[in-house]
Amino acid sequence: MTDPRPTALQSAERRELILRAAVREGLLDPEDALLAGFIDFDAVAATVAALHRAFPEQVEVLHAFAAKANSLVPVLEELRGLGMGCEVASPGEFAQALAAGFDPARIVFDSPAKTRRELRQALDLGAAVNIDNWQELARVDELLADKAENGTPEPRSRIGVRINPQVGGGSIGAMSTATATSKFGITLADEGNAERLVAAFRERPWLTWLHCHVGSQGCPLDLMAKGVAAAVAFAQEINRELGRRQVVGLDIGGGLPVDFSGDLGGPGYEEYVERLRIHAPALFSGEFQLVTEFGRSVLAKSGFTAGYVEYTKNSGGRAIAITSAGVQVATRTVFAPEAWPLRISTHDATGAEKHGEPVEQDIAGPACFAGDLVARARPLPLLEPGDIVALLDTGAYYASTPFNYNSLLEPAVHGARVAADGTVRFSLLRRAQTVEELLARTGG
Repeated sequence: MTDPRPTALQSAERRELILRAAVREGLLDPEDALLAGFIDFDAVAATVAALHRAFPEQVEVLHAFAAKANSLVPVLEELRGLGMGCEVASPGEFAQALAAGFDPARIVFDSPAKTRRELRQALDLGAAVNIDNWQELARVDELLADKAENGTPEPRSRIGVRINPQVGGGSIGAMSTATATSKFGITLADEGNAERLVAAFRERPWLTWLHCHVGSQGCPLDLMAKGVAAAVAFAQEINRELGRRQVVGLDIGGGLPVDFSGDLGGPGYEEYVERLRIHAPALFSGEFQLVTEFGRSVLAKSGFTAGYVEYTKNSGGRAIAITSAGVQVATRTVFAPEAWPLRISTHDATGAEKHGEPVEQDIAGPACFAGDLVARARPLPLLEPGDIVALLDTGAYYASTPFNYNSLLEPAVHGARVAADGTVRFSLLRRAQTVEELLARTGG
């Protein structure tokens, strides 16, 4: 089917418009700004609107953006303004969500390693909590007992349990969280666990949600939907066993995969909802409130990372371009290129797209190890020093969460909006790290 998401940043022309404006305004400069990330907020708004449209109006749903995909506070602020909640998985992400102005009631706290302090903060503020394991459940029992002794008998938070439906993995093992031995959640099929979970809900009237997340990139939609179906069936089993509607909500996670091979983003939200209707029709009966936790699919296609070519050479008959864009902003691509390939566009010093006979080239980053390559033998117009390469589809997980190898400085990230007349307006989302800041952070 046709991808329902508008294609605001799905054309070379629009990317070139933003890139040329960035060069003119000095946001990219061969001396002072060798590398920068860009996020098209018009494209983000279109994607979020498509997400909201995909789910039926009669179902109460909170779309909580997975902050791990891009935890820059101005980006989170933008998503809050578009009606999203925020899913966080660390104290840092929790602090960033609060700084972005999210109501704690619209924050979902996930993590397999929540400390007592972190849990106490979430419960005090009224954020939703998804309990990962039996020991964490006991810890929450203790914290709620302490609160009851201090005059707070009922928790303000929506509290649920993350289950692992053990439906299998996708093509990228590291992104699959519903395998038989996954570190996440309480396994539903392991002996005794289902009965023990029913008893846990019976004994705790405040336990009212179930959480399930099958995985992300590399996971087919039907696998994801089967995991959700298992959660729906178990929620209904709990309510049936207890003789009351105790499980009132389902957090179905996120994980919609992104197609990094072209301008279209891959399966759309409407297509995923269709799969959910096939495998878990009760999800849309109105019996349950819903939470989703999409991240990569919300932002990936709306961003790119641009860096200058510093040198070019020929080695063993292979053309190589040494650029400022490498492992520090494309970590997964460098270390697992088969699983995380990126498209690359080439531009001259003005930001205009380069044309010419494609030549197989390695696009190398600045880090001091041989594997720092974002592309191998990629057919591209022959690059020269001073040209610009753009790593496409990097609005999530790339420049926003840099890797500090070789003490390479964190690049600036800019938001972009394009007016009807083609004028581009930029906003600074994160300024470039300075050498002085690096020294301060590393004890210098």
